[in-house]
Amino acid sequence: MADAQNYTCYCCGAAVAIDSTNCSYCENPVRITTFQSVWNLPNPTVNKYLSSYQKASADEPNNSAPIAFCYLKLKLYDKALQYFENAMTENFDNSEIFFYAAICCLKGKKAFLAPRTDINRSIEYIEAAKMIESRAIYDYLLAYIKYDYFKRKGYSINPNYEMDLNAAQTKGLAPGDIEYLHEILTTPRPAEM
Repeated sequence: MADAQNYTCYCCGAAVAIDSTNCSYCENPVRITTFQSVWNLPNPTVNKYLSSYQKASADEPNNSAPIAFCYLKLKLYDKALQYFENAMTENFDNSEIFFYAAICCLKGKKAFLAPRTDINRSIEYIEAAKMIESRAIYDYLLAYIKYDYFKRKGYSINPNYEMDLNAAQTKGLAPGDIEYLHEILTTPRPAEM
């Protein structure tokens, strides 16, 4: 981590106070800590962050998660997945890293179109995320994959998508979370869900 005298914004490079969350010069987040940090940023700004994090990776080797979030925002799924997998070893108790890695396995396509190996890998990452932290959106993503890949292809799986969807609803699944997830997935929400 940079020392207090040299603490700079990863977006614009301006000097910032060590406790700042947003840069007073460019008004963007000082550091990328979650996918939501980059979600509403324009791609040129995300590219600035990406460049800064890649340059800093020699001095700060645990920057895989912010780089992965940037690549996911840019829809470069294979590169994002590579960095998410690195981040898993750096921060194995962060469930969001596994969740977003599961999304990357689908590569911006419907689960129905993904190869079985990618589906299995995605499910493995979701299950890991669920073991770390129980969130409704994790159950919903699992339900979506089981519906779109297994149910639509006529495969039987247990627990089925309805059970996972019920688990998500029981945990308080919010409609806004569903919309957000499908925007990231770049797929429409199935009418059955």
